[in-house]
Amino acid sequence: MHNPVDLEISRRDLLVATAASVAITAAPSVAGAQTPTPETPFSSKVSFTVNGEVRDLDIDTRTSLLDALREHLHLTGTKKGCDHGQCGACTVIVDGRRINSCLTLAVMHEGDTITTIEGLGKPGNLHPMQAAFVKHDGFQCGYCTPGQICSAVAVLEEIRANVPSHVSGDLTVEARVSPDEIRERMSGNICRCGAYSNILDAINEVAGRQA
Repeated sequence: MHNPVDLEISRRDLLVATAASVAITAAPSVAGAQTPTPETPFSSKVSFTVNGEVRDLDIDTRTSLLDALREHLHLTGTKKGCDHGQCGACTVIVDGRRINSCLTLAVMHEGDTITTIEGLGKPGNLHPMQAAFVKHDGFQCGYCTPGQICSAVAVLEEIRANVPSHVSGDLTVEARVSPDEIRERMSGNICRCGAYSNILDAINEVAGRQA
């Protein structure tokens, strides 16, 4: 039988043994997480039509549609605001529907038709909505204006297509342009300058001309 004295361990020996154990545990394992190899596919080809022109890109699969438009196609009219889909500054029209381009990946839009503010009108030949925004002073700093205009164009298309909103009182009757409908449908586009009443006037004027 062992003498109890033989089993005693000094405090110093215990600390040394514990430190060695921790060091071994913390050492990186050869079988740990794999690092990406050069063959890992981080890029992909995508083709879509932007403002009437077919554009082919070879981009990182994580690239948002907003960054593809701004950084790769140099269409900087579409603005990056919150980058969280909360302000609407990045609104573009995809296959007739408005979307927040910061919340979708470019590679998800293979074959789609995309319209940005540059595709709506040109200086000297403005889209009616652009002209109405100028006439009614529907902007101040102008940063959110491209998204506001793209959204406004799509809003009138939604109403014409009889798409209901949260303030539509009767789903069995034809949707009509009204201040409440416009405010509700445009609520995702924030104007920090507070030009909302002028924006409403601009959309109402275009709606009246299209009626």
